[in-house]
Amino acid sequence: MATRQHKNSSKAKLEVVPQSTPSVGRSDTHGNVVYSRILLSLPDDEYDALLPHLEFAEFRLHQRLHESPDGLEYGYFLNFGLTSLVITTNDGRSVEVGIVGREGFVGTPIAAGLNRTPYGAWVQANGNGFRIKAEVLEVILSAAPNLRLRLNQYAQIQGMQVAQLAACNRLHEIDQRLARWLLMCQDRICSDLLPMTHEFFAEMLGTGRPSVSLAAAVLQRAGFIQYARGTVRITNRKGLEEAACECYGVIQQLENNPNISANILG
Repeated sequence: MATRQHKNSSKAKLEVVPQSTPSVGRSDTHGNVVYSRILLSLPDDEYDALLPHLEFAEFRLHQRLHESPDGLEYGYFLNFGLTSLVITTNDGRSVEVGIVGREGFVGTPIAAGLNRTPYGAWVQANGNGFRIKAEVLEVILSAAPNLRLRLNQYAQIQGMQVAQLAACNRLHEIDQRLARWLLMCQDRICSDLLPMTHEFFAEMLGTGRPSVSLAAAVLQRAGFIQYARGTVRITNRKGLEEAACECYGVIQQLENNPNISANILG
């Protein structure tokens, strides 16, 4: 596993380079390779219809892809990186209700003809992918049954994930939730190294920083993770799986449903 440092700003930014990448056979009109599982799963005619409208985009840590209740201007197919779906209350508190990586799509309401969403989408690990204007995607979907099916299936997965995480945040201990969250992040960026701080953990898990610091210390003492300089390295995945609550396994089963994973998650 490797990392890259970006030095074109006052702060160097850590970009996680995945330990493994999927086999690919597609690129956009500018030669940018496609790693999005949904785009790779499409038949040629539907991908060719999308191709002229796909815009390659870099995603940077803490970038907002969209905010609630703003309208959805773009949908996003991720190649690499990680995006959190976040609910923010009127008093400014936030909690994560979903995670999207290269398996998914940011902006699922577009597939249902909706242009608003109750959550924001925040980049939590640098990466890249492709964006497409919402109104263009709506037109393409009317003649692209496979793409429409995949986006609707992913929206179903996302909805079940939101429900499971709501129960998790209410019922399970913070160290269990942190272990579950780290595993979900690792699954989506294919790396043992996660560029995240305790402050960010606390915000995503909807709890205070002291509680997160104690939970991280428990996992570190057990030898499951190492935390230093704003990064977390998973050192014992099996142990972390045992420390996580049952919600991680439930979400894995949802995502590995053969009727869905054969299309977009495999």
